Amino acid sequence: MIIPYTDIADDTLNNLIEYYVLREGTDYGEQEMPMAAKVAMVKRQLQSGEVVIVYSELHESVNLMPKQLFLQQQAESPDAS
Repeated sequence: MIIPYTDIADDTLNNLIEYYVLREGTDYGEQEMPMAAKVAMVKRQLQSGEVVIVYSELHESVNLMPKQLFLQQQAESPDAS
């Protein structure tokens, strides 16, 4: 289930994005990018709809993922409705 980022308190959203950025260990090129810049980049992706916040009832977890990947997984799921 997709959770609109606008439904999440700012502090909680920031913590969720920081956790995602740290967990992903994404490479941002030759120069190190400050955490604030990484968080801002993910926020822009949420605002544009490129990235979504997904809640999994099965795993009782929240994750950020590219919207296209989420839609692909939904289409491949045997219980997709």
